[in-house]
This record gives sequence, structure tokens and C-alpha cells, in this order.
Amino acid sequence: MLSIIVAIGNNNVIGGNNGLLWHLPGDLKNFKKITTTASKTMIMGRKTFQSLGRVLPGRKHIILTNNKDFHVEDENVEVFHDIESLKPYIDSEEEYFVIGGGQIYKLLHPYTSKMYITRVYGDFQGDTYFPQWNESEWNTVNETVGVQDEKNKYPYKLITYIRK
Repeated sequence: MLSIIVAIGNNNVIGGNNGLLWHLPGDLKNFKKITTTASKTMIMGRKTFQSLGRVLPGRKHIILTNNKDFHVEDENVEVFHDIESLKPYIDSEEEYFVIGGGQIYKLLHPYTSKMYITRVYGDFQGDTYFPQWNESEWNTVNETVGVQDEKNKYPYKLITYIRK
């Protein structure tokens, strides 16, 4: 089972220049909590992996890329070059986390059963967007307002959706 985890600003913007547009420690803590449970496996595109700057501890990384020359020497990293390679993860009852970027979200959204969305209420200039989706096809199962303070400068909400 695939689950998307993403932080989205106004206008569905999710990033710019291969990075995040905001710093919200509350959202990062939520990301770590979610992705270090269950399968502890994250699926991402090459650019997202490179933007992390390192292999995140305690989690398996699956990188989907068209670049046949791309490889990573790490026991916690697997590189796939086509969506067919992800079929066992898509068909599994175990939860696997799709963490970006924009092209990967668009490609894998139709196969997703659950979404963990952090809505960041701010206007940001970026170059990467979350794909349009029909909210009527999803049930909201959890909604938590994030704490805005000196560390978390933008208002935000953590929302969990399950496909109907």
C-alpha cells in the first residue's frame, strides 16, 4: 500500500530549487514519526533523494529515476528505473511512503491509498507542485492544527486522508 506524505503551501506548491520553501520543525517531527513506523520504507525521485543530502537513518530508501547511470552505494538504498519495479510495494498490505517530488507524486498518486498532508498556510514562490486531486474521492480521518510559534513561523494543519 502506498501512502503519500507531503507538505503543501497555498496553490499546491511543495518546493523550489530542489528544496523546501519553509522550515517547520513540527512538520519535520511528524514526517520522522510517520516514516519510522510500519515498513520504514520511503519511495522518492532522484532529485528528492539528492535534496536530502544523506541517507536518512532507520529507513529504507527506494529511488525511482530515469537516469540509468544513477546508483547509490548504501545497503538502505535501492534504485529502480520503472514503475513496474514498484508493483510489489503497490500491491502490499504493508504501508510504504511516497515522499516526493512533484513528478513522483503525480506518477504514484493513482496507486495511493492514504495521504498525510501538511497544509502550510502561506504564499510561497516555488517551481514544484503537488498534482491536482479530487478531495471528494477521499475521507478525512484525522486533522490536527499545528502549533505556530517562534520555531514554526507559519500556520499549518496535519491532515490524514484515506481513499474512499
